[in-house]
Amino acid sequence: MSRIAERFAQLRKRGEAALIPFIMAGDPDMGRTRAIVIAAQDAGADILELGVPFSDPTADGPVLQRSAQRALKRNVSLARVLELVQELRVQGLTMPIILFGYYNPIFRYGTERFARDAAAAGVDGALIVDLPPEEAGELRRHTDAAGVDIIPMLAPTSDSDRMRKVLSHARGFVYYVSLTGVTGVQAIMPADVRPMIEKVKRQTKLPVGVGFGITKPEQAAAVAQFADAVVVGTAMMRIIEEYGSAPDVVERVSSFIRSLKTAIRNGRTEHSG
Repeated sequence: MSRIAERFAQLRKRGEAALIPFIMAGDPDMGRTRAIVIAAQDAGADILELGVPFSDPTADGPVLQRSAQRALKRNVSLARVLELVQELRVQGLTMPIILFGYYNPIFRYGTERFARDAAAAGVDGALIVDLPPEEAGELRRHTDAAGVDIIPMLAPTSDSDRMRKVLSHARGFVYYVSLTGVTGVQAIMPADVRPMIEKVKRQTKLPVGVGFGITKPEQAAAVAQFADAVVVGTAMMRIIEEYGSAPDVVERVSSFIRSLKTAIRNGRTEHSG
């Protein structure tokens, strides 16, 4: 069983949704990224989405774009992100790690080499924003062989045919983008998202996570009522943008993660009780 499948199985037994924070590698710097990730696990994060910075992040809103720019100024490459994952595993990080980014850095690195090196470093999955499933065949052959899951994305614009096509290649879990447009600009309306998540769940046995527009604990709790995972990105990176040079940035991120995880747990408990 993969680390991702194992983590979701553990959470299912506890009746709990996964909390998946997004952290951009190298923002504000690699040392603090390492400290933030370890602290995130200790604070209750279940799976990590680790951003690979890219110069043209078309799906990202202004906060994540600025985060990527800060990391790129520090020469954070895909190779350096894989080194970071290896360092985190040596430090005792046990939660699954999903790389989040764009296809260009992987293409330049080499798809076969990427799959091999990612697996060796301790990467469990990759979520590639701009790689549609019909163009992912070559990469998927290599990642399947290496045991790295390519996480599919669905959106409000995905019709039934598209959904079937995406789900036929799905591994790990399904990431549902709750809003059209770029990240971090609009707020999620959980009641609007629920019917679509229920539709996706009728067509796959994989867990379904929801991301985009979740910035507050109460939103995370509401989404956890019907989704298997709650992804929080822009709100995390906003803290890092604002307090990146402050001595308490790690504690601020930890505190936010604890508040999200507590809300997710309590929301599920109240709903089931």
